[in-house]
Amino acid sequence: MTRSKTDRVLALARKRGFLRAEDLQVEDLPRRYLPRLEKRRELERVARGVYALPDRETTEHNDLAVAAKRVPEGVICLLSALRFHDLTTQAPFEVWMALQEGRWDPKVDAVPLRTVHMSDDSFAAGVEEHRIWKIPARVHSPAKTVADCFKFRREVGLDVALEALRDFRSKRAGSMDELWQFAKVCRVHNVMRPYMEAIA
Repeated sequence: MTRSKTDRVLALARKRGFLRAEDLQVEDLPRRYLPRLEKRRELERVARGVYALPDRETTEHNDLAVAAKRVPEGVICLLSALRFHDLTTQAPFEVWMALQEGRWDPKVDAVPLRTVHMSDDSFAAGVEEHRIWKIPARVHSPAKTVADCFKFRREVGLDVALEALRDFRSKRAGSMDELWQFAKVCRVHNVMRPYMEAIA
């Protein structure tokens, strides 16, 4: 390995936070540098095919960034999205990620991943683009996430959905009209109606 290319790879890691082989290809750098730099402990493997600097800063949402880098076609959802939007007291140990129906569940070895499959319309609704420690990440909006919690109440618990609804209202994370729109997208408007009326 020439030092100049090594320096370019490490500079790219500082700039982007996490690296995959595709990132090196775009910069015309050989992908073999990633495992080589890992062996020299200049990079750390944080997930299958994902590398970062060993002395990088970490954040509360570090696992979300790793999952977003590893599964860019997914959308962070449900408990993880609630936590990201500060709409729950829950601290999920898994990263919850939505995938389109028919997609295979990905293998992410560095962080525990919990996937749910959504119809095309529901999957695409309310997607926000964020950056989590330099990594582009797609996250369902607060209103869509609350509606999803009612849709997937058997998985997350009705108590979590109700807490999210109360926090959504008290923290003014969005309008009730927006919430009602996503309740209809998720086909839970009849389920949510009495709870929404109770806090209106």
